[in-house]
Amino acid sequence: MATPLHVSISEKLRHQIEAGEYQSGDRLPSEHQLMETFSVSRITARQAVANLVSQGLAIAYRGKGVFVTPQKKVTYSLSTPLVFLEQDMARQGIAFSFENLVFETVPAPADVATELGIVKKTGVYLQKKLLRMDGAAGAVDVSYLSTELGEPFVPLFKRQMTFPTLAENGIPVERLDGVIECTHADYDLSSYLEVPLGHALMVYRYTAYTQNQQPVLHGSTISRADRFCYSLSTPAKTD
Repeated sequence: MATPLHVSISEKLRHQIEAGEYQSGDRLPSEHQLMETFSVSRITARQAVANLVSQGLAIAYRGKGVFVTPQKKVTYSLSTPLVFLEQDMARQGIAFSFENLVFETVPAPADVATELGIVKKTGVYLQKKLLRMDGAAGAVDVSYLSTELGEPFVPLFKRQMTFPTLAENGIPVERLDGVIECTHADYDLSSYLEVPLGHALMVYRYTAYTQNQQPVLHGSTISRADRFCYSLSTPAKTD
């Protein structure tokens, strides 16, 4: 069975990307250029590009073109004992920074109230942060913290990461429950993370507990899978 033309074209481009002929961030040939080079229709050229995008090798920006996806990833360890994100980045020699996007008091959504063990619509602090690794936008962190607990530290939360701030002020995080799933970029996320609307993203949903199993923080880290991933090391049970 003959290989479809659009697959042949996308495979040729894939090999060129893997060989380094196109580097991370380089612009790939336009649909018109592919049509001329391979003597194919616009539909075939468009499908070839879509193949690369679906493989995570390229990303398309409306009105700008199609570009090779940056291949450098940073890895955050979810292993025990808990390592703070900025510490893990420093260990890997990665420059970490964050931009405070939102910090305001809001009524606790139902799921947040459940996770924090508070009454629904109780006031909580909502904070959204854009996390950057070596200057590149990698993730958006959205967290909820009780106003009663967090009020003394508001100025610190606006310029420091949350977990270290709590630990430095006598509220250490002793347990972290989390789940990793997928979502798609909405309008805000597509802008913050520099991806097209609807682009597939990873979500790490977590609840942090302090002494006496008291939940103190609930949030989600939404990240670009091409720039951010997680590692986990679990010791085997020996008895």
